Amino acid sequence: MSTEPVSIDPMGTSALGSTEDPAWIRMQMMLGYDGAAYSGWARQPNVIGVQQLVEEALEMLVRRRVRVVVAGRTDAGVHARRQVVHFDLTQAEYDGLPRKASLEPGPALVRRINGILGRQDGAVWVHEAQRAPEGFDARFSALARRYSYRIADGQHRWDPLTRHLTTWHREELDVEAMNREAQTVLGRHDFLTYCKPRPHATTIRTLQEFSFTRGEDGLILAHLKADAFCHNMVRALIGAAMMVGDGREQPGFLATRLEQMVRDSKTKLSHPRALVLEEVYYPEADELAARALQTRALRSEDEVEEPSTGG
Repeated sequence: MSTEPVSIDPMGTSALGSTEDPAWIRMQMMLGYDGAAYSGWARQPNVIGVQQLVEEALEMLVRRRVRVVVAGRTDAGVHARRQVVHFDLTQAEYDGLPRKASLEPGPALVRRINGILGRQDGAVWVHEAQRAPEGFDARFSALARRYSYRIADGQHRWDPLTRHLTTWHREELDVEAMNREAQTVLGRHDFLTYCKPRPHATTIRTLQEFSFTRGEDGLILAHLKADAFCHNMVRALIGAAMMVGDGREQPGFLATRLEQMVRDSKTKLSHPRALVLEEVYYPEADELAARALQTRALRSEDEVEEPSTGG
C-alpha cells in the first residue's frame, strides 16, 4: 500500500492529492461481514480489522488512501449484516469507477471492490454503493442501530454447525423473566454500568427496543435498538438479562444496576460471536444534515430519565 504522506481534505477524508482536485463526492456503501475472522471493525496495530481491508481495497481502486467512516464500530468477533460506511472521492475517481464497463459508478464500485474482497473467501461483502445524498454522514446522520443476539440454552440445543453465530448456555433461560427485565431499562439513561467508557465520550443513550423471543428452532433471539450503543453496551445488557433468566440474580437486577451507575465485577459480558449488527436507520434525505448536527451536540446529563422499576 501507499507510503506517501496523507493530506486531509475539507470533507474529513484522508486524500492523497492536490487541493486542485478535492474529494467532494461522498459515497455511501453497505456491506456485511463475518466478524469471527477479524479483530473488530477498527484499524489496529498487529491485527486485521475490517476497516483495513475495505480501505486497502479502495486504495487499490483509486490509487490513494481513503479513510472510511463507519455507522457503528463492532468489537472483535461481532458480525454485521448491513453495516453502512461513507468515504469521499474526487470527480475523476468517481467518473473512472466504471472504467470501460457500461455501468453506473455505484454498481461498478460494488463489482470491482468485491473482486478484491473476494480474497477473504466471502467473509466481507459489499451489497450496495451509491453517491450519498447531500449532508449524509454514516455515523452522525444515523437515527438508530439494531442488533440481534442468538442464545442456545440447554445442551440439547447446542449445534456445532451454528456455533460461530450462537452463544451456548448450559442452564435453561426464562424468556418471560428476561423480557420483564428488558422493559425496565428502556428509554434515555446514562448506561455507564453497561458500558466501557471511552475518554471524553458520553454513556447517555436512548434504548428504544429490547426483547427476547424463543423461535420455532428452540433458540432465543434477542433484539435491541437504540439511537447508538456505547462500547460493550449490548453484550452487557444481554449478560445481565441472562443472569436473571437462569436465576443467578433476582428480578429488578437490570434497573438496580442501571441506577447504581458503576461498572464492576457484576458487569458480565455475553460472548461476542452471537452478536450481529442487523441494520442502521437514517432519516429522509432532506433531514440528513440536520440530524448529523444534532447528533454531534453534547448530550446533557440533566436529560437522563430516572430508571424504571416497573414490571
